[in-house]
Amino acid sequence: VEFLRLRGHQRDIGVQTRRCVISFCFSAFDGKAGRRTSTIGNGVGMIIEPRVRGFICTTAHPEGCAKNVREQIDYVLKQGALPASPKRVAVLGCSTGYGLASRIVSTFAGGADTIGVSLEREPTATRTGSAGWYNNRAFEIEAKKIGRSPLTLEGDAFSDEMKDTFIAHVREKFGQLDLLVYSMAAPVRTDPDTGVTYRSAIKPLGAPVEIKTLNTETGEVYETTIAPATEDEATATVAVMGGDDWKRWIDRLADAGVLAPGFRTLNYTYIGSELTWPIYWKGTLGRAKVDLDRKADAIRARLGQDASRVVALKAVVTQASSAIPVVPLYGTVLFKVMKKLGLHEGCIEQIDRLFRTSLGSDAKVDDALRLRLDDWELSPEVQTEVLRRWPLLSTETLGELADLPEYKSQFLRLFGFGLDGVDYTKDIDPRVVPG
Repeated sequence: VEFLRLRGHQRDIGVQTRRCVISFCFSAFDGKAGRRTSTIGNGVGMIIEPRVRGFICTTAHPEGCAKNVREQIDYVLKQGALPASPKRVAVLGCSTGYGLASRIVSTFAGGADTIGVSLEREPTATRTGSAGWYNNRAFEIEAKKIGRSPLTLEGDAFSDEMKDTFIAHVREKFGQLDLLVYSMAAPVRTDPDTGVTYRSAIKPLGAPVEIKTLNTETGEVYETTIAPATEDEATATVAVMGGDDWKRWIDRLADAGVLAPGFRTLNYTYIGSELTWPIYWKGTLGRAKVDLDRKADAIRARLGQDASRVVALKAVVTQASSAIPVVPLYGTVLFKVMKKLGLHEGCIEQIDRLFRTSLGSDAKVDDALRLRLDDWELSPEVQTEVLRRWPLLSTETLGELADLPEYKSQFLRLFGFGLDGVDYTKDIDPRVVPG
């Protein structure tokens, strides 16, 4: 599910007889100004440029998204098959980031048939869809080429209606599930029982926090003070980002009899380093993560000691992480250090390593029974160097000590921009995903 329910991008549309004029702003990420206008007969097609507002890109490129999916598939195929991998797999939050990567590894290395759920924006003739809308369809096209039968449901995964629809499709298509991956990050959730809508607040607890952060559009490094959360905000954040919905999914699936013997479920999280803890682990998000661990214990109590695992993953560029103060700056430094040491991983590399090394019953876990795929990020050699660079960071030293261009590149790739081999100057129909 998208971190934000993407708003329709603002656009200038002038309709003439049998013609449509569409113009888009250039991306603020590139520091460019001006507009680009394309006039297309019958309004079927447009030149699509990235349009970035803060941590949101409100446009997505169909061909670029498809290319991004294919590149991740190619990486997995080069790593070889995983014949022992689960064969009936569900991914909640399947369209981007770690969720999409899980679906790709399950299918193209593990030979699984998958069912995915995500909330997307459908394109029109004059407006692009969400990146996840394109990713879902590009994934299905490629999966069908190798004889797999994927199914994608698009809607609100927090709702009981979606859970009921999902269960009906599982019964019809799979019978039972072997694995469910929960990879959802959303700012808002409505409790199905009470009808109360909760909005998360990413804030510290107890006292204000002064922290160094980064304007990713301008490259300015500056200090900011973040006010502490109220108790209501903390409670709401736990309701949205804790483990309640995950456990609700598992309980409903178990009650419906669609979990196979030996079923397992994974929930992806981030813990981070001491540099991010003031706003992350020691803040409202950290309280939500503690709730996540409690819900994992509850699932194990019902289904068995190997049935559920919280998986701590490394920092990567996602819409969700881009919205958290300090995390983008930390990420730019981390990426540069890990690349220098040959340890850098993106979503697909992380999840491929997870499936190849950590899904067995003998996999190493921490004291809270979590799987730790953030081990390379938190290794002494990486963190010592990141900590050495941190106090030296400024607007002037950013280029030397961090890798903002890599961060921007990875951000734009999420929306299908900046990929080699894609012609971004040609008119395309935003409703068509190339096969």
